[in-house]
Amino acid sequence: MLENCRNAKERWGGVSDIVDGWLKERQNLIVLYCDITSTETESSEALVSKYQSFCQILVDYVSAGHFEVYEQLIQEAKEFDDGGEDLAKQIIPQIQITTETALKFNDQFDDVHKVDDGLGSLGDEMSKLGEVLEDRFRLEDTLIETLHNAHADQVA
Repeated sequence: MLENCRNAKERWGGVSDIVDGWLKERQNLIVLYCDITSTETESSEALVSKYQSFCQILVDYVSAGHFEVYEQLIQEAKEFDDGGEDLAKQIIPQIQITTETALKFNDQFDDVHKVDDGLGSLGDEMSKLGEVLEDRFRLEDTLIETLHNAHADQVA
């Protein structure tokens, strides 16, 4: 039994580090989002720079979710075999929709000329993206809670 606990800790303890790092990146994304949406008097050059940084963090964040975090959470759900895998099959497609929205936003505003050309619609697009990200974060939190945090005692 002790050996099984050690194996679980070795196997799943790293997932906590991955999730923690990813959630820090989420926090950076939210801070930059709030900074951009509350900025009214900045020069267009400064605003463009912030949008470029935001788009980079946005793409990094959604990519890490799909290519690192979700895979680890699903693998953990398979190992513990407690219904989490079924939940993941329901939630991941919903998250995929938000990913498509985020990538579309990035494609619209990822370079200087696109931001300059689209400044008129940028506020509306940021607002729509904010709503989508809020839904995404709620779905991701459900995944983390159900597929990872629920097993924390067994891994510790």
